[in-house]
Amino acid sequence: MKKTSILTLLAALAPMSVLADEVDLDAMRASVEKYSDINVALAEGYITPDNHCVSAEAEGLPAELGAMGIHYIHPAMLKITGTEPRVNGESTYTDWSQPSILIYEPQADGSLELVAVENLVFEAAWKAAGMGDVPMLNGRAWDHMADDPNTAGDEAHGFMPHYDQHVWLFRENPMGVLMPFNPNVTCEHAKS
Repeated sequence: MKKTSILTLLAALAPMSVLADEVDLDAMRASVEKYSDINVALAEGYITPDNHCVSAEAEGLPAELGAMGIHYIHPAMLKITGTEPRVNGESTYTDWSQPSILIYEPQADGSLELVAVENLVFEAAWKAAGMGDVPMLNGRAWDHMADDPNTAGDEAHGFMPHYDQHVWLFRENPMGVLMPFNPNVTCEHAKS
């Protein structure tokens, strides 16, 4: 086997860690495409704590930003340690070949369509691990999320302070593939 073939094979098998800073989005898409079938995601341990569809308007933001969708989290990857008063954990997990969160848009027929993936690291765990700098993905710093008790919305979506990064692999986002909300996603068909 040629040296270049071996290097190509090793690169394909290596986890797509955020610490590498640059991740091939086509490779990421190929590695998570199987989760288009929600049953595959459920079988591999992803759950939705409350079936809540996150929209910008419901979070007190301009409706034009659109929505995120329903988040299916992987508790083991997030190392969840508790849910009261907010979801907390010890996650410093940054592998993009199997993200810790899958995001689905509810459809009119009751099905769910995979639109994005996300990774989340808890701020306290990240700092305790000596990671210091904000995680980066393809030149963009992850979003820092912490609830502001002075506002009506919950900026951290029920989680303790954390860094998270969305990647819109399966739905075009006119604001950018790495932005948190997507105007092309809606919660219109979400069950209350």
